[in-house]
Amino acid sequence: MKPTNYHLFDFLDFDTELLRNESLWKAYKPTAVYEKEGDIYVIVPFQKQKLANDMMADTDVPQEEYTLIIRQYNIGITRLFLGFGDYVLTDESEMLQFSDRIQKVPLFIKEQKGKWILSTEDGTKRAIINVEEPLLDRWSELLPDPQETLDITLYPDGKREIRLSAYDHFSPPRYDALPVAFCKRDGRKERATLSFECKPDECFAGTGERFFKMDLSGQTFFLKNQDGQGVNNRRTYKNIPFYLSSRMYGTFYHTCAHSKLSLAGHSTRSVQFLSDQALLDVFVIGGDTMEDILRGYRDLTGYPSMPPLWSFGVWMSRMTYFSADEVDEICDRMRAEHYPCDVIHLDTGWFRTDWLCEWKFNEERFPDPKGFIGRLKKTGYRVSLWQLPYVAENAEQIDEARANDYIAPLTKQQATDGSNFSALDYAGTIDFTYPKATEWYKGLLKQLLDMGVTCIKTDFGENIHMDALYKGMKPELLNNLYALLYQKAACEITKEVTGDGIVWARSAWAGCQRYPLHWGGDSCSSWDGMAGSLKGGLHFGLSGFAFWSHDVPGFHTLPNFMNSVVVDDVYMRWTQFGVFTSHIRYHGTNKREPWHYPAIAPLVKKWWKLRYSLIPYIVEQSKLAIESGYPLLQALILHHPEDKLCWHIDDEYYFGNDFLVAPVMNSENRRDIYLPEGKWVNFFTGEHLEGACWLRDVYVPLEEMPVYVRANAVIPIYPEDVDCTDEMDLSKSMALRIDNDYKGFWNSSPQITQIDTDDKGR
Repeated sequence: MKPTNYHLFDFLDFDTELLRNESLWKAYKPTAVYEKEGDIYVIVPFQKQKLANDMMADTDVPQEEYTLIIRQYNIGITRLFLGFGDYVLTDESEMLQFSDRIQKVPLFIKEQKGKWILSTEDGTKRAIINVEEPLLDRWSELLPDPQETLDITLYPDGKREIRLSAYDHFSPPRYDALPVAFCKRDGRKERATLSFECKPDECFAGTGERFFKMDLSGQTFFLKNQDGQGVNNRRTYKNIPFYLSSRMYGTFYHTCAHSKLSLAGHSTRSVQFLSDQALLDVFVIGGDTMEDILRGYRDLTGYPSMPPLWSFGVWMSRMTYFSADEVDEICDRMRAEHYPCDVIHLDTGWFRTDWLCEWKFNEERFPDPKGFIGRLKKTGYRVSLWQLPYVAENAEQIDEARANDYIAPLTKQQATDGSNFSALDYAGTIDFTYPKATEWYKGLLKQLLDMGVTCIKTDFGENIHMDALYKGMKPELLNNLYALLYQKAACEITKEVTGDGIVWARSAWAGCQRYPLHWGGDSCSSWDGMAGSLKGGLHFGLSGFAFWSHDVPGFHTLPNFMNSVVVDDVYMRWTQFGVFTSHIRYHGTNKREPWHYPAIAPLVKKWWKLRYSLIPYIVEQSKLAIESGYPLLQALILHHPEDKLCWHIDDEYYFGNDFLVAPVMNSENRRDIYLPEGKWVNFFTGEHLEGACWLRDVYVPLEEMPVYVRANAVIPIYPEDVDCTDEMDLSKSMALRIDNDYKGFWNSSPQITQIDTDDKGR
């Protein structure tokens, strides 16, 4: 915070004593409104302000006029676009991928008593532009009257009312927020801000993988992808310029610029957005349900593709498998002891030198990579490989990459980016804004995929070399967008070769949900690491992402990063959490195979078998997710936005639409459980419970987990034990009926019947 007495300059990071080359231009009352090709064009004058304690117009400088465009879409979405003369409205964007449901609807203007009313042809009100003078009860001349301002109220779905922060101030000259403004530095337009009114009891969620409480009100975030360094801090790998409000609307800021988003943080009366780019392109989405709003967001930015069946099985990994013999031994043992598993992942140890990414197997450690992969595939294993989007100085491909500009040439040696491991450890970043570089990268992956590799872990990508020349855009705009370009390339070539559109990705921006799937990054193997992971996953699901996973039982250990032991109860409780996640992968800095934890190994195997029993349900819910706004991991507010308690619960979730899951995250084996409204049945005991209540201080033995199912739900399950999904025939799935006769999943004679399927196996 700068030492100034008003919120606005704090938000803008202005220092009025030092930055004399910086100026703020505030929107004034529109001078004209007209219709053109179904859009509404609003002529808005902007006036330079004197940056002083009491902000006032600098009338020595002429006003500048810019055009605000208002566009309406048929499914309850209103778009505001203001390019400040330097940008034009377009749907051509890597982030945008409009669905067939998105149709532009013409807007019409009617002037009425100092207001311009914007409506669709059916008479539904979509916006009101107020040009009336504010009503004043004048009794003092001590302070000036409020400046004229841009006063617009939106009705995106014809119901919700979202107003710009037209008069958010302490006193007329001291503003907390401005409805619309832009900044200049040395005469060049460089930043823009837009603010919406916030209600006193309004709650917020989303914005990406956010390791915070469920209600994000009062928080201000920098939307800049960076190495999160765990899951217990403000930094994050996945920032998404989209939020949900308890007032049943969402806002998507169509930009890849570094931005600041304050959810009633700087001003408790406003949601403030500040982009480092002098451009505002904002979609406001209204809906009757949270799912409606999330589906609207996916209608704009794209729907996820369906992950393959094998991906829903267990993935086994650790940071370093150093030889084919070591991997073979592990895989053979899992089959011999009937630990069901579908994927073996090789992280950093398959290269010539650990961490030296050359997209080639070490011939000493892996003398016959194709044969090695083929043998594993015959026994039902898919091979996943780690890599990253940077080229090392001593990599085999460095000369080729430099000579052809496949990596962006550096302009200078960057000192730091605040990460303990990053792009700066490598010679250059692959330039995915350059088509030839993208095709070169795809070629590197194709060699591996042709060999039989099934999935590529697109690690990193949240950091790029900022002091470099990229062909397509400046690094300040590319940094956030990079994750999308990177994952798109990897997913496209994987699908082309294998038929499966899948990656295992860490970073993300708007649109990345099209390329599943993402995992939560480097969590600590501790209770707070588990809790932080869950919080991140819940907000991520409320940011448009259907599929998400996490490292079981956490990535690194304490107190020693690589060599401390993961305690049994953390391993077991995290396993239970993983079973009820869209995907389950074991990974970390040291051994993760269950037999290294002999006291709980039989219990782990039991839960893995449960996971495979639930795969038909997971597939069913995944098919729903790719056609709707639902994620697999669902915050309680997705179903109960009107329940204020649910806006403060971040340690429970719905798994799909039928399961309610409350992971135990402590060594005391106790927790409070909130059952939302409805009738619930304990999945393991068959106990019937009425919702809208708390279960206090519930003791949960290590072999159990609080999991509840909606009464009368029908859960598709697989009735046979298998070692991998290759052994599954989903037409054999059975219906587990959660009725009055249900006694618990592991109890005798559960109510199971054959499922009727259509000609597509549904």
